[in-house]
Amino acid sequence: MATLLRNVRITLEMIKIEHTLFALPFAFLGAVLAANGLPSARQVLWIALAMVGARSTAMAFNRIADREYDGRNPRTNMRALPAGLLPASFVWVFTIISAAIFFLAAAALNRLTLTLAPVALASILLYSLTKRWTLLSHLVLGWCLSIAPTGAWIAVRGAIDSPVPLLLSLVVMLWTAGFDVLYACQDCDFDLAEGLHSIPQRFGIGRSLWIARILHAQAFVALLALYWLTQLGPLALAGVIATGLLLIYQHRLVRADDLSRLNAAFFTTNAFVSVILFLTFGGAAMTRTLR
Repeated sequence: MATLLRNVRITLEMIKIEHTLFALPFAFLGAVLAANGLPSARQVLWIALAMVGARSTAMAFNRIADREYDGRNPRTNMRALPAGLLPASFVWVFTIISAAIFFLAAAALNRLTLTLAPVALASILLYSLTKRWTLLSHLVLGWCLSIAPTGAWIAVRGAIDSPVPLLLSLVVMLWTAGFDVLYACQDCDFDLAEGLHSIPQRFGIGRSLWIARILHAQAFVALLALYWLTQLGPLALAGVIATGLLLIYQHRLVRADDLSRLNAAFFTTNAFVSVILFLTFGGAAMTRTLR
């Protein structure tokens, strides 16, 4: 039992379970917008379980797929699998159980969420292999995270009957792709040496920073369109402004000749963006319902 608990603890640390915070607020925001207020407690529970199951599946599979590359990369060679802290067989079992939780949650929500669950699962598993053959892996990751808000909308309504979730998903996709380009800058030389594909490996760090800025500018435009479409008033507008300022701040932290503050730009700022949008847009939707 002690060994099992130890392996579970190390696995959760390896997949950074706490970073589910990046995507979970977007899923809850999709649910709140779909419900025009608070979704039921049952829906919230199963959406949360679906998100945790999906992300745990994706991250654990990613660590399995990349363990040989991680072992050769000085930045990642102390991760649990290349460092020998976990057997790959245990992580495989964890991955399968996480996928089962995802499918169970999808089935508990409604028929359409279950029907689309294999598409979502295939997307998040495919991402782990994309760097081997395309520099567009950043957009694939964006697609994977963008499934969350539209999936939560479907979980509540059982259909995509509005452009609102699609616009929110577009915001998430472009926002994610932009910060993933930033994050990939630190592995530019390693990717080049290993024959892996990424925007920084192809275009260099300086140009990649501009590509990330363009992606985030597009995400901001999509966010403005979402605000215009939802007409959620001053609170949502405050979220739009705060998000824009955070994106500017994020890019001011990183320069082509100085990536030392990349982790602050990647982890802290991104967590704030998702929470701020949930509190402002979601809060505005719930306030409008209570009037």
